[in-house]
Parts: sequence; C-alpha cells; structure tokens
Amino acid sequence: MSIKMICSDIDGTLLQYGKKTLEEEIFGQIKALSARGIVFCPASGRQYTSLRKLFAPVADCCAFLCENGGVLYKNEQCIGKTPMPRALAEEIAWDMWHRSDGQGEVMLSGQCCAYLMERGLGMLDRIKFIGNKYKIIRDPAEVPEDIVKVSVYLHEGVEKYTDRFVPRWRQANAAVAGPFWIDTTFANKGTGVALLCRTLGITPAEVMAFGDNFNDTAMLDLVGTPYIMDSAAAPLRARYPLHTPRPEDVLRSLLA
Repeated sequence: MSIKMICSDIDGTLLQYGKKTLEEEIFGQIKALSARGIVFCPASGRQYTSLRKLFAPVADCCAFLCENGGVLYKNEQCIGKTPMPRALAEEIAWDMWHRSDGQGEVMLSGQCCAYLMERGLGMLDRIKFIGNKYKIIRDPAEVPEDIVKVSVYLHEGVEKYTDRFVPRWRQANAAVAGPFWIDTTFANKGTGVALLCRTLGITPAEVMAFGDNFNDTAMLDLVGTPYIMDSAAAPLRARYPLHTPRPEDVLRSLLA
C-alpha cells in the first residue's frame, strides 16, 4: 500500500537531544514528499508556535500534531482540540507539584500557550529553548483557556518518579515523554493521527511514523509502517521490527 502521510516525533527522533535546529536535508525531503501528494506531520508534545518556527521553511506543506495530539493544525487553522476535564487537569497539576519532592515543575498547555508553575530548576530555560509561548502562573486556576495537557518537568530525570505518577494518572494517558518529562492528556498521538486521517481522507494503513519513546506507542501501533529509533529503550526496540538511526535515512530511500 502506498504511503500518503508521514508522522514524526521531534525530540529524540528528528532532533537528537540537545539540538535546536533540524538538518537541512529534512526540509528538502518534506518538499519532495509534498510534490508527490504525501503529507508530512510533525507529531510532538511541543505547541504549535514552537513547531511552526521549527519547520518554517516548509510549514505550509505540513499538518501539525501538537501537545501529543491535544491540538491539531493545518493551513494555520486549528482543526482539532481535545481538552482535559478542568477539575482533573488542576488536580493532576497540584499532585505533580506537591508529590515531586520539590524537584518537579509543572506545565499546563493551552491551544497556543504554556502556563508554567516553576521553581527555577530548568523548565523555563527548556521552554525558552524550544520557542514556546509561555506565561508564569502560581495556580492552575489562573489558566484562562481549555487545558489540553499537564506535564511535570523533573530536572533529575524521570526514573525516580515514573512509578509515582504514571500508574496514578492512567485515566489521563500518563506517559514518559523524554528523559525529563511525564505528560498527561486526554488525547495521544494515536488519537491525533486518527483524527488527521479522517480529516484528510487517509487510512492509518497508509501512514508511516517515527518515534523514540513510550508516548509514541499509540501512534506507532496505529499506523501501517511504524519505525522506532535505534536509541529507544530496549522494550520499544523489541516491540517494533523496523528500526532506524535517523528518519531522514528512511525518507531518502522512500524518495529514491
């Protein structure tokens, strides 16, 4: 079956940790895919503002799956949003704040703004680094819009806290989203890709996707051609037979 959409995680997949800008090769590949009628979709926990800046040279060729599926954009229009129940979002935010031993900083994500409960432990620097629009708050009740995602940033790493937060908030799809983040949302990358498919008239079997972490599994399980990064955890490498060090390598072969 031919590929009609390609979805890729960003941090740890298209951007290895610590890098700020994409390789020039991917921009040419996205243009070439678009010329063949294949949609490229960044699929990330980042917000739309950050993703559009990152893909600025080819943004008009892309659909965007933002906030781990909580917000979808195409042609500069929001085409889908999955808010969390407000009371639950606030409860999760306070739980992450109070039960992280003073080491956790909390981010509540709206459609195009991140609301930060920070302790000066590195989250604000990270949000500035990736280019998110943000506002500092002291209470989740200060968020003036729908909340689509609640995350905790753990500057010492997630290992100590995964068992503390992930099982407790399974009803909100709690998942490790990188070395320093645990996310909760009522969407996931799988539901986001499914909605994009319905909107664009594409079947999941016609989608190729790339990911590197546990918050990518809903997307990878849904699509017809899932790739896991060589750098992913061993259970993920065992779960998916197709591996790659770089999505660009696979796309180069696809376009040949």
